[in-house]
Amino acid sequence: MKDDILTYREMCDSEDVQTLQRGMNYRLNPDYSVILMSQRANAPYNDEIQTDGLTIVYEGHDAPRMDDLYEPKHTDQPRFTGSGALTQNGKFAEAVDRFKRGDRPELVKVYEKLFNGVWSYKGLFELIDYSYENTGRRRAFRFVLRLTEQGQFKSTTGLRERSRIIPTEVKKSVWERDGGKCVICGAKDELHFDHVIPYSKGGTSITAENVRILCARHNLSKSDKIE
Repeated sequence: MKDDILTYREMCDSEDVQTLQRGMNYRLNPDYSVILMSQRANAPYNDEIQTDGLTIVYEGHDAPRMDDLYEPKHTDQPRFTGSGALTQNGKFAEAVDRFKRGDRPELVKVYEKLFNGVWSYKGLFELIDYSYENTGRRRAFRFVLRLTEQGQFKSTTGLRERSRIIPTEVKKSVWERDGGKCVICGAKDELHFDHVIPYSKGGTSITAENVRILCARHNLSKSDKIE
């Protein structure tokens, strides 16, 4: 479920893999790809959540370091390996190219690292665009992902709206404020970031005051009712 809170092991188990070491995982599952993102201060890539609350811009990944003299951050991010095979950047870029020729967009599950050992599932996204930009030191891929319609709900106007992405800093603030446990029963497993007032009823995703941590039992019992 979108906004679930996971340990690293739980994240790997949810994808039925032993480890998730790469940030970009094209077709980890036959039906979708997986990316890992981070907006922490020491994050190696410049990933962003756009102000519309629906879009992620994800930076492509560098070539692996080969020796102490090689500096990946000063080298263009590669589309191909030395042998001519597509890198993960290349595979994601090719998926966008196919989409622009009329194919369905690649589905991508996005997980975000909040703290060491604490991850959040951000939802299922469509990969819709990319650019290959000059950053000043080198050229880097920038992939654009838009939150899917999956998991929509009806608003009070009868229209269907997507719940917005809860910003990273809000999630970090809520985690620290709530002590990493359900605010109702104190459970520390099967946790979820919950909107106190649902977005469909006028609640917001961008302030910690409207977000709290609930366990699965209390999140399901609440449903979309305002308490």
